[in-house]
Amino acid sequence: FVHVYFAYDPERLILSDVSFSLEAGKCIAIVGPSGSGKSTVVNLIPRLYDVCGGSVKIAGVDVRDFDLTYLREQIGVVTQESYLFNGTILDNLKYAKNDATMEEIEEACKIANIHDFIINQPEGYMTQVGNRGLKLSGGEKQRLSIARVVLKDPKVLILDEATSALDNVTQRHVSDALARLNCTRIAIAHRLSTIRSADVILVMKNGSVIEQGNHRELMKQGGFYADLYNSQFAKQ
Repeated sequence: FVHVYFAYDPERLILSDVSFSLEAGKCIAIVGPSGSGKSTVVNLIPRLYDVCGGSVKIAGVDVRDFDLTYLREQIGVVTQESYLFNGTILDNLKYAKNDATMEEIEEACKIANIHDFIINQPEGYMTQVGNRGLKLSGGEKQRLSIARVVLKDPKVLILDEATSALDNVTQRHVSDALARLNCTRIAIAHRLSTIRSADVILVMKNGSVIEQGNHRELMKQGGFYADLYNSQFAKQ
């Protein structure tokens, strides 16, 4: 991100002079209060919106210069709201990679910690999920969405509150597994315990990056992130 500005309405800036960079294969986490611009930042990467000023680059190339289909093929996204369609678990997984083998599918599900749940269903991978996955719990839908994106094997993986419905033990298992994938990860999280191991943490407020560093550096600074982290753990 190079001096990025963005606004839905010309009268009101959502992002103001946002700059940061991330090495391939590393993980960056974005934290901050609601409305600080976190989701807007990640939406600019697959060009759901285009910047109003500055540029977003991947491997030195402005995302606007890529073929849009090619760009989006390289990016995987898992959001807090899991998008499943009426069909079987297998149908929903194969949406990411139609020619995937069962071995690949099962491996992706093991990474997402959902394989054991699936094989314990009477119909296994042929289990119907219902419209928008209504037959599954929130955590099961999230893990299925994570398995689907693992199957896609993207170069860039965007996780927008992707493990919010998981319990702490499952979340840790899934996060550790995702960390071993060969991709660049960008994660938005409200549960700060989930992003302590990120290579870089961006702290956003009112559309700007106000702090940047790893967990230890930010805690040492004793600024906004440290206050946020300490207040979150004080509530537990």
